[in-house]
Amino acid sequence: MIRVLLADDHSVVREGIRRILAEHPDISVVGEASDGAQVLKLVASQRPDVLLLDLQMPGPGFMEVLEQVRALLVSLKVLVLSAHAEDQYARRVLRAGAVGYITKNHSPEELVAAVRRVAGGARYVSQAMAERLAADLAMPERSPQEMLSNREYQVLALLGAGKSVKEIAAGAKLSSKTVSTYRTRLLQKLNLKTTADLIRYALEHSIGT
Repeated sequence: MIRVLLADDHSVVREGIRRILAEHPDISVVGEASDGAQVLKLVASQRPDVLLLDLQMPGPGFMEVLEQVRALLVSLKVLVLSAHAEDQYARRVLRAGAVGYITKNHSPEELVAAVRRVAGGARYVSQAMAERLAADLAMPERSPQEMLSNREYQVLALLGAGKSVKEIAAGAKLSSKTVSTYRTRLLQKLNLKTTADLIRYALEHSIGT
């Protein structure tokens, strides 16, 4: 059974999606959220397999919500459901950790297929977006640090300069938990295991020195 959490600030949209998914016995909707705060609460309590997440909702910003739910539940697959065209946001949300992007003008059958696909461990984008992403891969390979977001690079540089998580949080006006999330993402993206490895990497590549 695929356990799905719906997150959209429009009740009509949530009801429509619930009805679509209810027609399939292998999918169960375990909760609904109308803002970012509810998303975080329900992810922690219901532990869904898939979070069907609207790109724009009240409360914490999308990227912040995405970071926090991934920290709360590592196994969670986030499928973004958006009214915005793929070429506007798909690359950004996939780089941020979502595993799929589907627009609201897709058919019910495509939505169900997308839920099943991401639940099975694969990514989901349209054929057109898949071709654009493949074209990106054909470009000259970039160094790992070039793939980091601006904030991730900043945290890496500060770690390399000898700053602690608390010091980085205070200087960047972030919570220690948020900085720890960035550190976790750095470890994943750079294929490292410990904070000491991150510091060593920063020093070897003259980041933060």
